[in-house]
Amino acid sequence: MTRTNKNKPALATYTKLMRAAESVTNRTGRLMSEAGLTISQFGVLEALYHKGPLCQRDIAAKILKSTGNITLVIDNLEKNGLVRRERDSEDRRYLTVHLTDKGGVLIAETFTRVAAAIVSNMSVLTPAEQEQLGDLCKKVGLGV
Repeated sequence: MTRTNKNKPALATYTKLMRAAESVTNRTGRLMSEAGLTISQFGVLEALYHKGPLCQRDIAAKILKSTGNITLVIDNLEKNGLVRRERDSEDRRYLTVHLTDKGGVLIAETFTRVAAAIVSNMSVLTPAEQEQLGDLCKKVGLGV
């Protein structure tokens, strides 16, 4: 498809959206990296921190990753002693992922720093603009 005047606003807006998201992600990602976490690992820990124990499928849905990817992420978190898996006593196929004490301390400290960075990054917008941007992103995210 060629770039026409009709397509120009959509393409320009998409480019700006992606650049803004990547810029904020890079700044917050550095804080996660300093804590020894990837963005996906942070997402898993944050989901468990705020929602409590979850099955891998629910974690994958919460952080918008495939279940296969989440298995590897959780494997690595478990190796580092940050989470533990627990089999359901009635259905042994069902695994629940829990934060360990070590994981809870790490995510509590890291989340505080990341949340402050997000607030700082978003402070270039007024609260009304932040709400408007959130509404527009939700509308785009839900799609046509």
